[in-house]
Amino acid sequence: MRIMGLDYGSVTVGVAVSDALLLTAQGVETIFRKEENKLRRTLARIQELCTEYEVGEIVVGFPKHMNNTIGDRAEKSLAFAEMLKKRTGLPVVMWDERLTTVEANRTLMESGVRREHRKEYLDKIAAVFILQGYLDAKKNRSE
Repeated sequence: MRIMGLDYGSVTVGVAVSDALLLTAQGVETIFRKEENKLRRTLARIQELCTEYEVGEIVVGFPKHMNNTIGDRAEKSLAFAEMLKKRTGLPVVMWDERLTTVEANRTLMESGVRREHRKEYLDKIAAVFILQGYLDAKKNRSE
């Protein structure tokens, strides 16, 4: 069983998957859609990836404000998580993703990725940070 991490955005979803030992997260892809509310193909692609990678749990980034309040984007992430539960039948966990996009952007800059190419990778890298944070916390709880 593997765990999938998702960075849900207005027109993209970054996807990462853990290794079989649940130690590391690897970026898989970024799913693009034309409109924010057009999720049928996005959900179908996530379901395909869950089958392909034998995913048993999904972690969705929960974009809280820095003062710990929940805004519009977080509400949309919660609704998306409910859709995922219904579509896949898998448990879906919300994971605090504050500053993951900032961290992902910094990583891309330090890696020498040109500014005009960063958006291609940003959401996938953010999904890796979300999933890795979850995996690390899960490992620390079990020790």
